Amino acid sequence: MSLSYGKSRSVQLPPMVNRILYVKNLPYKITSEEMYDLFGKYGAIRQIRIGTEQKTRGSAYVVYEDIYDAKEACDHLQGFNVQGRYLVVLYHQVKNMAKRIDLPKEEERIEQLRR
Repeated sequence: MSLSYGKSRSVQLPPMVNRILYVKNLPYKITSEEMYDLFGKYGAIRQIRIGTEQKTRGSAYVVYEDIYDAKEACDHLQGFNVQGRYLVVLYHQVKNMAKRIDLPKEEERIEQLRR
């Protein structure tokens, strides 16, 4: 009987764990291919979005097909050195994004755009 590390599906994951990882402190010149090589070691990737604007440079979102693969990548790549920079890997928190948006104001703005 052999179990692969991190692949036990019977383990209950904390509620903060999800398939989307937010990665900070990336080298500005990292390519998509390098990101797929680095993060693809831990499982199938659905999408990688690398920040290109002034505010988003050095960050990326990595979306895995499977939540357990995302957890394994987060556990192993936190603090990993890439081109002299130590990665900060976090789980994307949708709740925090919703708190930043003032929903009534946003709905009003959308309604004005429709007119």
